[in-house]
Amino acid sequence: MSENKHLANPCVTDSTPTSANQEDHVSMAAHGARRLGQMVGNLNRILGVELLCAAQGVEFRAPLATSKPLQKVLARLRQEVAPIGADRYLAPDLETAARLVADGTVANAAGLALPDLRR
Repeated sequence: MSENKHLANPCVTDSTPTSANQEDHVSMAAHGARRLGQMVGNLNRILGVELLCAAQGVEFRAPLATSKPLQKVLARLRQEVAPIGADRYLAPDLETAARLVADGTVANAAGLALPDLRR
């Protein structure tokens, strides 16, 4: 998350004069777009971690139930990631959870209709 805060600084603050300080309005849009892509990847990983933590927390509270959409999300997660019982290497689980967030599986399981912004 700290990396995303750092990346969120406006690119224009790092613009360099281009023509003897004349007409040096450089948009830096390409650099900003590249950083945004990196931030989205980071966000998918952050949300994947949150998803795994939420799943564990909800399951610890059983037999209490959560909302129907979240139950569907957790059921979909558990198709690919087993609950964390004993200590184990979590990198594969974290990558799977991040992928489920990134590819829209989590949103679909929750019944959310999100637009596909990939082109």
